[in-house]
Amino acid sequence: MSRERKKAAALQEKMQILRSITHSHALSNPSIVMDASEYIKGLKQKIARLNQEIAREEDAHSRKQNSFPTVSVEALGHGFLVNVSSDKSCPGLLVAVLEAFEELGLTVLQATASCADTFRLEAVGGGENQAGSVDEGVIRRAVQQAITNCGAEQGDQ
Repeated sequence: MSRERKKAAALQEKMQILRSITHSHALSNPSIVMDASEYIKGLKQKIARLNQEIAREEDAHSRKQNSFPTVSVEALGHGFLVNVSSDKSCPGLLVAVLEAFEELGLTVLQATASCADTFRLEAVGGGENQAGSVDEGVIRRAVQQAITNCGAEQGDQ
């Protein structure tokens, strides 16, 4: 066989492979190439949709992991300012935090709370015990433990 015939046979074989891969019903080489082009465009669109779906799932997973409440405690003259915030709220969270205050002997003097979709609490507390045994770290740990316990109870239900 001549070199030209070998090239033509090789091209025809490759076109048939391309035709079968792209599920083309075309008979002419230009039509097969056009079908392959459309097939590739469709694959690119599928990849873009899958990448968007993956990004949404990763974002949702990231938000779920990062939704653990943040707790900050600041010493005031005769008390403490406690801020608790979370991207999600669970039933009983406010009660659990207030019970933690009570167990430490702190009285809530003033508070602002929101427990709808997110959880926000800003509370000013004071009490007799704070002079010696209760400091910022003790309050922060007690509030974090109350939040953890609340989340565990919600998981058990």
